[in-house]
Amino acid sequence: TECVSGCMCPDGLVLDGSGGCIPKDQCPCVHGGHFYKPGETIKVDCNTCTCNKRQWNCTDNPCKGTCTVYGNGHYMSFDGEKFDFLGDCDYILAQDFCPNNMDAGTFRIVIQNNACGKSLSICSLKITLIFEVCLKIGLDTSAGRIQEIATDPGAEKNYKVDLRGGYIVIETNQGMNFMWDQKTTVVVHVAPSFQGKVCGLCGDFDGRSRNDFTTRGQSMEMSIQEFGNSWKITSTCSNINMTDLCADQPFKSVLGQKHCSIIKSNIFEACHSKVNPIPYYESCISDFCGCDSVGDCECFCTSVAAYSRSCSRAGVCIDWRTPAICPVFCDYYN
Repeated sequence: TECVSGCMCPDGLVLDGSGGCIPKDQCPCVHGGHFYKPGETIKVDCNTCTCNKRQWNCTDNPCKGTCTVYGNGHYMSFDGEKFDFLGDCDYILAQDFCPNNMDAGTFRIVIQNNACGKSLSICSLKITLIFEVCLKIGLDTSAGRIQEIATDPGAEKNYKVDLRGGYIVIETNQGMNFMWDQKTTVVVHVAPSFQGKVCGLCGDFDGRSRNDFTTRGQSMEMSIQEFGNSWKITSTCSNINMTDLCADQPFKSVLGQKHCSIIKSNIFEACHSKVNPIPYYESCISDFCGCDSVGDCECFCTSVAAYSRSCSRAGVCIDWRTPAICPVFCDYYN
């Protein structure tokens, strides 16, 4: 009827967001806040995805399982179940000496929390890795060393130990990889061949998270505390009930919210749609309250790093560290 100011494309074409017009089948795909043209590919975990007519077409390869422990008793199982568990004992984190594994077992990882200060906050971990029946590795931050024990001196090693950056890395021939930052973060990778054959606090890696709280006696447990306590190595040590470390420390809680808000900020915006930031944000505040010293940012850095790793696994790499925020001096490690 009359002229209307604005920009529009001829019939059959659409705006490309940059002031141009393109056919609909040339529209880009979106991943992690980035745009990809038709035909471009990205890697998501162990699969390759190709952009085609605004949709991703992805391969369906079986991927390795990843279990993560970080901070003050925060766990993410092989099947993605997140939970908090704190205990003052030795616990089986992961193993393939399990009832549902018809093959001979090859590894067992035992983890022990080392509390620090006046609170129940975890400062470091003491870890023991047992391979088959004759090889054992002890990792302890307080001892500052790796101790290898061979009950059969003539046994052939089926693993290798390496130092990569700030991580101690142990790889087995069977496909179990173990990473430890020598503080409170442990990452366990298992090959697809271990699917449904593992057990422990990390779960059974069967692709279903709802049955991850299976006890050592093969029963499903609703209580996380009961589930965790069932994986104790010895029954003589006491059970610890989880407490809210921020309940009687409002000042620390507010300060923690301020520091931990980086997880919900635009720095990680590209990841928010891929990995829910709220559980990591809440863990970060809880750990901040558990630090004896307000100036101790290690608790805070551990939680943010855990979210960053989850983002990386989802295909979104975030460059969040700065000289002022949790710096890592790569030149030193390299």
